[in-house]
Amino acid sequence: MATWLNEWQPEDQEFWQNKGKKLAWRTLSVTTLALTLSFASWFMMSAIVTRLNGVGFSFTEKQLFWLAAMPGLAAGTLRILHTFLIPIYGTRHTITISTFIKLIPVIGIGLAVMNPNTPFWVFIVLALTAGFGGGDFSSFMPSTNLFFPARLKGTALGIQAGIGNFGVSIAQFMTPVMLGIATYGANQTFTKKTYSGEIISNEIYLQSAAFWYAPLLLIMGVLCWRLLRSVPVKASFKEQLDIFKDRHTWYCTITYFMTFGTFAGLSAAFPMMIHTLYGSFEGAPDPLKYAFYGPLIGSASRVLFGFVADKTGGAILTTITGLGLIAGVICVISFGLVQPTGMEQFPLFIGIMMMLFFFTGVGNAATFRQYPIIFKHNPRQAAGVIGWTAAIAAYGPFIFSIAIGFFIGNMGNATGFFWILGTFLVLATIINWYYYGRKGAERPS
Repeated sequence: MATWLNEWQPEDQEFWQNKGKKLAWRTLSVTTLALTLSFASWFMMSAIVTRLNGVGFSFTEKQLFWLAAMPGLAAGTLRILHTFLIPIYGTRHTITISTFIKLIPVIGIGLAVMNPNTPFWVFIVLALTAGFGGGDFSSFMPSTNLFFPARLKGTALGIQAGIGNFGVSIAQFMTPVMLGIATYGANQTFTKKTYSGEIISNEIYLQSAAFWYAPLLLIMGVLCWRLLRSVPVKASFKEQLDIFKDRHTWYCTITYFMTFGTFAGLSAAFPMMIHTLYGSFEGAPDPLKYAFYGPLIGSASRVLFGFVADKTGGAILTTITGLGLIAGVICVISFGLVQPTGMEQFPLFIGIMMMLFFFTGVGNAATFRQYPIIFKHNPRQAAGVIGWTAAIAAYGPFIFSIAIGFFIGNMGNATGFFWILGTFLVLATIINWYYYGRKGAERPS
C-alpha cells in the first residue's frame, strides 16, 4: 500500500495501455466524487443563509451577504496553499486529509443553526471553515493533470471539474429537501411574512442541511486513503515558485477568473440576489427553488464542452465564452433586471442568469484545456498554474457577494456591479484572443 508510484509515463502508449489507463481513470472517479462533496460543503452556507432569520436569527441583509461571502474568501486563500501541496505530499495524503477536515464546518454549522443565540462572529468563523471545501480544488486539478496524457487532459479535467461543480447545485437543491428530514436535534419553527402581511410558519430541521454531509465525508475519506496513489513528481515549495516568472501565468489568471470566478461568484450570490431584489414583490419566489439551476447548467456545460475543447482547442471557446458573457451582462443592464419594478421581470432575469451560467461552464472547460498546452514545455508548471489560477478565481464568491451586497445596500440595485463585471469581461476576452486565439498568437491553444 505504498503512497508513491514507482514510475508514471502517461505519454508512453505501452505504459498507458498496460498500467496507466486503469489507475488514472480509477483515480479520476474517486477524486471526482470527493470534489463533488467539496463543492457542496463549500456552498452550503449560501443556501442556509436564506433561512436563518426565519428560524429566529436577526441578521441584517449585509450580514447575510457577508456569511455567503466568507467561504469564498477562505477558499481562495486556501487554494493558494493547495497549489503547492501535490508535488510535496502527493495525491493520496492531500486528498484524504482535505476530505476529513471538512467535517469541521458541516458539524459546526449544524450545531450553530440550532441555537438562535449563536453570535454573528461564530457564524463568520464557521463560514470561513466552509472554505475548506473550496480550497482543495487546487489540489484536485493539478493531481488529475499529472495522471493523464496531453490528448486526454481536457476531457479528464472537464469531467472532474464539471461533475465536481455539480456539488454547488447539490447544496442548493438538497437544502430544502433536508429541511424536512430529522437528523440530530429538535425541529425549529420557520416563519415568513407574505406580501399581504400574512405570517406563514412551518417546522423545519435547518441543521440537517449541514449534518447530512458528515457520513458521506467519512466514507469518502476512507475510500480516498484506500484507493488513491501519488504520481512521483516532486518539487519543493521554492522550486514551484518559478511559475510566477512567466507572464502567461498572470494572463491565465485573468481568463480563469472570467470563467470560474464568474461561475462561483454568481453561484454564491444568486440565492441572495433573488431574495433581496425580488423578495418584496407579490408572489415573491423561494430563492432555493431557482438558485440551483444556475450551477447545474454551468456544471453540465463544463462536462460537455471538455470533449469539445479537446477537438477544437480551448482558445476559441474561451473567446466565445467572453462574448457570450458580455452579451448577457448587456441584457441584464439594458432590461433593468437587477433593479426590478415587479415580478414580470423575474422570468427574463432567470433566463439571462441561466445563459451566464451556461457560458461560464463552457469557459471553464476551455481554459483547463488551454493551460496544459500553454505550459506544455513543463507539465509540473502546468499543474501549478492550474492550481494558482483556480486559487484566485475562488475569490469569486467573496468578491461577488460583497460587491453585490454593497450595491444593493447602498443603491437599491446591482446595476453598478454588472457595469464593473462587463468591463472586466471585455478586458479578459481581449487578452485571451490576443495571446492565445488569433492567427499568429504567442502561445496558440
